[in-house]
Amino acid sequence: MLVHWPIFPMSDRAIELEKLVSEIRACQHCVDLMPHKPRPVLQVSAQARIAVIAQAPGTKVHKSGKPFTDASGDRLREWMGVDEDVFYDASRIAILPMGFCFPGLDEKGGDLPPLKQCAERWRPSLMDLLPQFELILLVGGYAQKWHLGKSVQKSLTLTVAQWRDYGPIFMPTPHPSWRNSGWLKKNRWFEEELLPVMRARIQENL
Repeated sequence: MLVHWPIFPMSDRAIELEKLVSEIRACQHCVDLMPHKPRPVLQVSAQARIAVIAQAPGTKVHKSGKPFTDASGDRLREWMGVDEDVFYDASRIAILPMGFCFPGLDEKGGDLPPLKQCAERWRPSLMDLLPQFELILLVGGYAQKWHLGKSVQKSLTLTVAQWRDYGPIFMPTPHPSWRNSGWLKKNRWFEEELLPVMRARIQENL
């Protein structure tokens, strides 16, 4: 016997979000500002209650088209206490970098900052369509400055150290790049005090 499952209509917000994400994925607005063809990378749904807001895709993510497919992603998932299946489940976790495209490399081979034109063009309307977040991880200084505004501190260390002041929605962290390994050794409180709370909050919202 053929079973007909009920089909529930998408909400207006979900429809608008789907439309906006399609526009973002097709964006070529900064094509003249980058040494390669733009490839916007993000993960989002109208159901996810957790958001990871970081910097911008790196070279490996630019090639894969999938967020955090690099060593930074391994460390970030360890910090969060989740595996890849959970991390890449868009209905649970949204991944919204400040710049959706890989911005290129500087003279020393490091990633350039995310292009500010990207956030200015897309972030306000995108965040307006995502009011359901219960926890937003602000990974790195660019995300913290944008989303915390005047309440951000003079340095990333001070901002992360005052993480309790930004709850319950926002939780600032350093970037999980290997370049921050020295920072992590100097600031043991991050792993000892902040991470257990962050992991508990993540489990509450999965």
